[in-house]
Amino acid sequence: MEIRRRNNVTVAGPAGGPVVVLAHGFGCDQNMWRLVVPKLAEQYRVVLFDYVGSGGSDLSAWDEERYSSLRGYAGDVVEVCEELDLEQAVFVGHSVSAMVGVLAAEAAPERIGALVMVAPSPRYTDDDGYRGGFDAEDIDELLASLESNYLGWSSTMAPVIMGNPDRPELGQELTNSFCATDPDIARVFARTTFLSDSRDDLKRVRVPTLVVECSQDVIAPREVGAYVHAAIPSSRLVTLDATGHCPQLSAPDATTAALRDFLRELS
Repeated sequence: MEIRRRNNVTVAGPAGGPVVVLAHGFGCDQNMWRLVVPKLAEQYRVVLFDYVGSGGSDLSAWDEERYSSLRGYAGDVVEVCEELDLEQAVFVGHSVSAMVGVLAAEAAPERIGALVMVAPSPRYTDDDGYRGGFDAEDIDELLASLESNYLGWSSTMAPVIMGNPDRPELGQELTNSFCATDPDIARVFARTTFLSDSRDDLKRVRVPTLVVECSQDVIAPREVGAYVHAAIPSSRLVTLDATGHCPQLSAPDATTAALRDFLRELS
């Protein structure tokens, strides 16, 4: 029960059969999946959790050294899977969680049998022959702004990340989610996220993988989706007719349909 409490684990859907684990991204919590869960839970056991430092997790379990690496978050995912005795679960990771899922599947292949990567990015900074969407100065400025005025950064950046300016309530929801996170924890998670480079990890993925991208996404442009798809031989790429970086909120029906199609293929 300690792991369940630590990560605020919740479970929905029928017992038995395939299990789907939904993982949120930076500055968010499991509530970001609320529009997707009802349909998935009609057929599948759905596991949700909060990373330590997010949502309803146990903040006393926060450790800066552990969570300064994506492997620290992947270790938590493995422990949640072990606690629930999951076998060959389908891990659905949004944004940075897509790369966490890659690491968790490598560490515990008996626990995770397939991956869904929603708006993934293995590296946010441009590199020779690689477009991540930001140059090094962009990332430095982003992190400096976040560290100097987290609440101000959240209110400015959340609507940009969400996209869909014609639906301001979505940007406001992401702003509220960001602002609910402890600034010191957010600072560490942001550095862990935006300074990561997981490109080499993609080459070691050996499980069926679905890559889900949006047609317009300032955080993970389509060049990134194409790169991830090309780097994982067993992957399939789906482009949603959606804008922004959080299609589970902005286009929940399309996101759910892509997930259910992939799950049917696995069965």
